[in-house]
Amino acid sequence: MMKDWKKILLLAIPSIASFASMTLTGTINLIMVGQLGALAIAIVGVSNIIMYNAWAIFSGIGHTVNYLVAQNYGSNQMKKGVERTYIAFYLCIIASVFLLLVGFLFPADIFRVMGSSADMITEGENYLQIRFFAMIFSVFVFVFHGFLRGIGDTKTPMVSAIIGNLIMIFLTYGLTYGHLGMPDLGLSGAGIAFLTGEVVTFLICAYFYFVKLHAKFGTRTIVPFNRLESKLIFKESSKLGFQEFSMSMAMFVFTAFVTRLGTHALAANEVALSVMSLGFMPAFAFGSTATILVGQEIGRGDPTAGRKAGTNTAILGCIFLLILGVVQFFLSEPIARVYSGDPMVYELAGKLIMISAFLQLFDGLLNFYAGGLRGIGDTSFLLKTSLVLGWVFFIPLSYILTFTLQLSSVGAWISLYSYLALFGITVMIRFYRTNWSTIKIKVVSDDVKHSISS
Repeated sequence: MMKDWKKILLLAIPSIASFASMTLTGTINLIMVGQLGALAIAIVGVSNIIMYNAWAIFSGIGHTVNYLVAQNYGSNQMKKGVERTYIAFYLCIIASVFLLLVGFLFPADIFRVMGSSADMITEGENYLQIRFFAMIFSVFVFVFHGFLRGIGDTKTPMVSAIIGNLIMIFLTYGLTYGHLGMPDLGLSGAGIAFLTGEVVTFLICAYFYFVKLHAKFGTRTIVPFNRLESKLIFKESSKLGFQEFSMSMAMFVFTAFVTRLGTHALAANEVALSVMSLGFMPAFAFGSTATILVGQEIGRGDPTAGRKAGTNTAILGCIFLLILGVVQFFLSEPIARVYSGDPMVYELAGKLIMISAFLQLFDGLLNFYAGGLRGIGDTSFLLKTSLVLGWVFFIPLSYILTFTLQLSSVGAWISLYSYLALFGITVMIRFYRTNWSTIKIKVVSDDVKHSISS
């Protein structure tokens, strides 16, 4: 048992550091930008939700590379893994054109759809535009990270993320307020800092993939177009992308509900989300570790070992989130005060943090076991469950508790964690009810063969 846990931690800790650095960077940036006022906090918070939706649409590409490369690595078929990664790059180019057009043409319209005030649209339009440009590089980075994690290298994604995030923090401090001899650009400066950090992370990842790994895996060898593999990558990316998009759109509507409660309620909501992301991101890290370990064991032809690895990863992840929840519960309001000195913001944010401190364990279950299901390629179930629970359960419940029963922000957060709890338990049950003896590596022939019944 201890040997298995050590292996998990050696993969998970760099991923935790990587995701935590992203979370910490977002937290520090929000604190720095927050000194511009509640409107600035609200703009950044709404922009984060919008960009999460944009990322979610194309995130399936990186998720697909992650689990397929893990399987190929486990089966010693890395030529196939590199081929699949190149196909993913081609999809990323298409995604980049889309993001570029949306960033140029529609930032103000997107804010209007969110029900934002005229001031928010005026002050936030340029910031959101820059964030769309930054997302172009984020999509490629997620594919690079998916490949690297698939081969068991979680340290390189950590290094690239930390360096990019440090640059982002430095430039946010300088460009937002004109410190260190830099121009005073306000909120637009924070957007430029974000873009620069993403570009640096992209360049580091590209160097490792095309230069450092070429001798071992032939990563600079352009592969010929393979129709069947392209069909597989596109189909799997679409399912995983729509799953993430379904969840993110549900959060989009959730945020739109909270937006209508007023600027202070929205600011408190974003502060609470920022604090709770300290739990979200480690949950993602353990979920990614589950995908790696399960996928590699499937590639080696030992699905029973994959099931065991997924279980051990979930146990360790729950322990981590439980400790974090204790800290957040007892220090909820002091933590909220770090973000804002406005009593209307930090008092409400403190209540929301207390509500979610221990309930985030269910978000952990969702990530851990969804990661395991991705490792075996059970992508159809994840998509269907996300659609049903997000739109049939979460959104109606949010409206009822927030407006019909007039519970405001507290009602909105009760609905959020009711949704995460049900989703997490459902995915966990699926993981253990799967017939693991039938699981095989994902392959293509005249038809795309699925390893499991989806």
